[in-house]
Amino acid sequence: MARQPEGPPPPPTVQKLRLRYAKRGRLRFASHRDLARTLERALRRAQVPMAFSAGFSPHPKISYLGAAPTGAASEAEYVEIGLSVRCDPEAVRAGLDASLPDEVAILECVEAGEGTGSLADRIDTSVWRVELPGVTLAELRPAVEEFLSRDVVTVAKRTKNGLKDIDARASVASASAGEEAGCAILHMVVRQLTPAVRPDDVLAALAAVADLHPPLPPRAVREAQGRLDDTGTVADPLGPDRAARIPREHAAI
Repeated sequence: MARQPEGPPPPPTVQKLRLRYAKRGRLRFASHRDLARTLERALRRAQVPMAFSAGFSPHPKISYLGAAPTGAASEAEYVEIGLSVRCDPEAVRAGLDASLPDEVAILECVEAGEGTGSLADRIDTSVWRVELPGVTLAELRPAVEEFLSRDVVTVAKRTKNGLKDIDARASVASASAGEEAGCAILHMVVRQLTPAVRPDDVLAALAAVADLHPPLPPRAVREAQGRLDDTGTVADPLGPDRAARIPREHAAI
């Protein structure tokens, strides 16, 4: 007979909350693992009644989705947490936000609606804004046009197993060039395929097809995530949960 953990099983999950958070400033350089540890410590400080897995090494029920790469800021990171006691989503958002560093902000918290599917099924695309200091619109625009005209643009991507050639063009649903205060801005809608294409992969592709080499480090911000529809619109992944929400009593944390 298999050995069983001593003591009673952990309380069941009675509520799931879905959160959108931002990482800004210096914390854009924090790894996903560091941010996950920071969030878990904040959940404890805020006394959020987390549900835990069973077994000999219980873990809080937290699901992370599509973390932005290290070095990129984001206004649209998503996480789902399971609670053992029902709570007011806004109270959880405020308490957790107050327990985190200033450069990590909990922007929204909603209850997962029953029958609305998984959060992961609602996210297949990212919207990116990449500032390119030292690059003019006159330099960026033809580079973007050349990139979009290609069927395939192969670049070398560094992975844990070394360099691997990937097609940076296939994942880019759309791209355009803009300008603010003399700084060129690359706007992109990028499908989250495998292998993942990141902003630095697209910049490598622009260098390959148009010899565009920004003289200063780019600043990438993920502005949104969601599911891309036939019109090119990226849907809000928390929208179905807001629509399914019904008035009910909540326990306060």
